[in-house]
Amino acid sequence: MRQAFVFPGQGAQTVGMGHEIAQHSPAARAVYALADHALGWSVSELCFAGPEAQLTATENTQPALVATSLAVLAALAGDVDQIVPYTRQHAVAVAGHSLGEYSALVAAGSLSPAAAIQLVRQRGELMAAATSGGMAAVIGLDDDSIDQICRSVSTPSAAVVVANYNSPGQTVISGAVAALEAAGEALKAAGAKRVIPLKVSAAFHSPLMHDAAQALAAHVARTTIVAPVIPVISNITAQPLQTPADIASELPAQVESAVRWVSTIQYLIADGVTHFVEIGAGNVLSGLIKRIAPEATTTTITDVASLEAYRAQFTN
Repeated sequence: MRQAFVFPGQGAQTVGMGHEIAQHSPAARAVYALADHALGWSVSELCFAGPEAQLTATENTQPALVATSLAVLAALAGDVDQIVPYTRQHAVAVAGHSLGEYSALVAAGSLSPAAAIQLVRQRGELMAAATSGGMAAVIGLDDDSIDQICRSVSTPSAAVVVANYNSPGQTVISGAVAALEAAGEALKAAGAKRVIPLKVSAAFHSPLMHDAAQALAAHVARTTIVAPVIPVISNITAQPLQTPADIASELPAQVESAVRWVSTIQYLIADGVTHFVEIGAGNVLSGLIKRIAPEATTTTITDVASLEAYRAQFTN
């Protein structure tokens, strides 16, 4: 069986995430301790006990989710230092949805856990500081039609673009408020079942995030990045990131570019992956994967029971 490990992004967070597995696993506790030290405040307490309003703030959500994904992966591997060897032994590739790409890069050995957690805190602060525009989920319309409509209603001063190609029939658009509203009306007229405004502070994964991307690039330039030991599939191109330079370019550009999750999963399926293991909080990605590739099998690992069940089935 060819497996890929996948890691969730923003929106998967819940108060209490990681608490049980940290109680059970010294390796998971070590990751949370490392994250607390890297940040200078207790992200572990925020994950375990909230409050929810604080956890869902973008600047907090991002390090909290990466810490939780890495804690679960460390528990699976048995030790923080075994994350990369374990991943290399059991997965043929890794990928993460938006923010989750940082967890994937740690799993592949390109970023240290501390560096990833510090970077996503900076990323979250920069994204939270952006206040222009908004986002909406489009349900029940094909991507080509959505792309065309976004282009048709955009103007040089008010653009809207596809931000997330999540699964067939579920796409997210992002951009200036006026363009979002015009796109919403046109999309419904074209047959979209629903156009749902999202509760976000800005137009993530759109050109309106350019300043945040440029600022993040300065932080990335000061971070040690090494070549991945297994393929990390890019959110932007849905192709493997192969060099430190590739990764250093990817991380800032990702903030203002579309997340091509459908193409990412299709690439992995074409490469022979038959099983996807979602590691961290929630099961959002498993649901998307089943809609993209119904023939694939999925496992989610979020707690002790799911971790032990996976070990019993796949690693013994």
